Amino acid sequence: MTESLLALILVFAIIAASVALYTDELLSAVIAVGAVGFSGSIAYLLLGAPDLAITQIVVEVVSLVLLIRVTIGVGLRLTSGPSSRKRITAAGAALLAVFALFLISLKTFAAFGTPVMERIQGAPSVFYIERGLELTGAANLVTGVLLDFRAYDTLGEATVIFTAVLGGLILLRRKGRKNTGDSAEDAG
Repeated sequence: MTESLLALILVFAIIAASVALYTDELLSAVIAVGAVGFSGSIAYLLLGAPDLAITQIVVEVVSLVLLIRVTIGVGLRLTSGPSSRKRITAAGAALLAVFALFLISLKTFAAFGTPVMERIQGAPSVFYIERGLELTGAANLVTGVLLDFRAYDTLGEATVIFTAVLGGLILLRRKGRKNTGDSAEDAG
């Protein structure tokens, strides 16, 4: 079930990427690129990486809002001609080839739901389960892993989210207008 749903999401991402490549409207291309990013976050969630999915969603929302804000009112249309269509077709064929290679490589993966402990001898998860409470002192093993064993990774993800939000706020803010009659110096 998960494999078919993942394949469906990847097909949707390829369709959205094709729309982004072939559309003449800049806003439609931005929205299609956003759909590709959101389908990637859903794929992360299905593959068991909720921390990556959350980071992808936050970065995608901020970048999509920023790109839509920049695109609205610009009124630009993408250039189209015989040479640009050939390049877009070549890029689409290359994307399709990469997707086909990815689907072929899925056959080498273990079945979904197979624990890492059964597939890989000496996996870090075995170490975390056996010695996590002893080394971290945390009653919750997930908290111990996130804050002790993977602390730098968690800090890096929080930094990416903070930087994305801060960058979006800086780019979307409006500069204050100076009114000569309403300043605080004139009131005093």
